[in-house]
Amino acid sequence: MIMTGSVQFGDDGFAGTQRFQDIKSAAYEHLLSRIEELGAEFGRWSREAIQEFVEIEVAGFVRHQRIPINEFEVQQVSLSLTKELAGLGPLEDLLADGSVEDILINGYDNVFVSRRGVLSREPIRFSDNQHILRIVRRILAPLGRRLDESTPMVDARLPDGGRLNVIIEPLAVDGPMVSIRKFRQDPLKPSDLLNLGTYNEDIFRLLDAAVRQRCNILISGGTSSGKTSLLNALAFFIPENERIVTVEDTAELSLNHPHVVRLESRQGGYEGTGQVSIRDLIRNSLRMRPDRVVVGEVRSAEVMDMLQAMNTGHEGSMTTIHANSPRECLYRIEMLAGFAGYQGSEDSLRRQIASALDFIVQIGRLSNGKRRILSVTEVTGMGDNVISTQELYRYESFVDPAGQEQDHWKSLGIHPHTPKLARFREEWHGTANPQHNDLPPDSGGGFWGRRR
Repeated sequence: MIMTGSVQFGDDGFAGTQRFQDIKSAAYEHLLSRIEELGAEFGRWSREAIQEFVEIEVAGFVRHQRIPINEFEVQQVSLSLTKELAGLGPLEDLLADGSVEDILINGYDNVFVSRRGVLSREPIRFSDNQHILRIVRRILAPLGRRLDESTPMVDARLPDGGRLNVIIEPLAVDGPMVSIRKFRQDPLKPSDLLNLGTYNEDIFRLLDAAVRQRCNILISGGTSSGKTSLLNALAFFIPENERIVTVEDTAELSLNHPHVVRLESRQGGYEGTGQVSIRDLIRNSLRMRPDRVVVGEVRSAEVMDMLQAMNTGHEGSMTTIHANSPRECLYRIEMLAGFAGYQGSEDSLRRQIASALDFIVQIGRLSNGKRRILSVTEVTGMGDNVISTQELYRYESFVDPAGQEQDHWKSLGIHPHTPKLARFREEWHGTANPQHNDLPPDSGGGFWGRRR
């Protein structure tokens, strides 16, 4: 059984039926007429008072209309209507569920959620498409955002740090399409990702040293692959005496650091005025005496300003990008530079990219929903008009004798090229241990070694 508020939802499935929706809609209209009689007084009531009012009114409505439902079902209707009047209706429980990562609404009767990277259909529904719009507009009202035919797309940051994206008719053919990305209130630490199996201890040590020694890091991956969570975690390695400026389209980062300046872009008004782009903010951030600039994601012309920041004394900066591999990531940067109107030669652009980036960390979401670092690649410079890279670690899972798939990162045994890590090479070389009996025979010892 599932506990929701003071009511237990059993296996009868009443709350998921059309009959439940019909009774709830009729009771809702009755409540609206009673609220209209109360006037402004209702707006001052607490949630507890609203709940008591709803329970009394719904019980009276059911008796008066002779609706054949039992006491338990009356409680279900009352609880649902309390959430409707005092909260966010069917979304309330999903938003409060810590295991839910994404909420995807494809019309009033088609709701999916993502838990631990796996999508599944949720047995909740809205009364109709207008019901969805009523809830969404209630979320948007305090944010000062509008959603109507003149503005049929909205992308907004929620008060708890989550992200809301809505697209409605006429752009959405089958009704309102709502996407809510939730973010943890307590960001994952590097040790948490290590325990979750996102990477192994060798990669943990490499990333620790790379961040502390001010290497420029680009995190690459697909949608919902864990890029933002990894970026949040890497911020734990930044020394506390440094100043960080974060720049984002919709503020999602929650860096656990004592000195963070958070900047968020602004969309233009109805006539396109007042827009402040990511590129504008990156340029301005360089005048704010940052030690590091962290950009939530580069997806357009701002890539050139990010490269300039990395090349002009703001070492240790980090950002994310959508790409399927480290090499594709470099191609994508070149393409985005073209969108920015870059006028220099191809060779000049590639030299800028090669001098700006130190490491590309490729992260992905596996078919089982787990997020894993798939590759750690170092950018080493230029050769034959091509950006040279060397892969330090590669994810290669294997099946153990018991038939279970196990995570494994293969070290290619290559020394990092960057002089920023020169002082650590001898230390790591001294702790390298080629005997790893728990790994496949062809795994190799690994240059970085393990702690003894």
